[in-house]
Amino acid sequence: MGYCYTNKKGEKWYLHVKIGRGGNFIFYFSKDPIDSIDLPSGYIVVEGKNGVPFLKKIFKK
Repeated sequence: MGYCYTNKKGEKWYLHVKIGRGGNFIFYFSKDPIDSIDLPSGYIVVEGKNGVPFLKKIFKK
């Protein structure tokens, strides 16, 4: 089981990844725990206005 995030509404979301065009990674959250992944280093979880979480890359100065 991978990374689980509980939002302000109390819903559990699980982190997933897929390969996009050009071979880059697309991270997304789903309520399905099957095939979830761990939180990659260099990213934090941010919650949107509607309660859906997404990843944000940490930029170091």
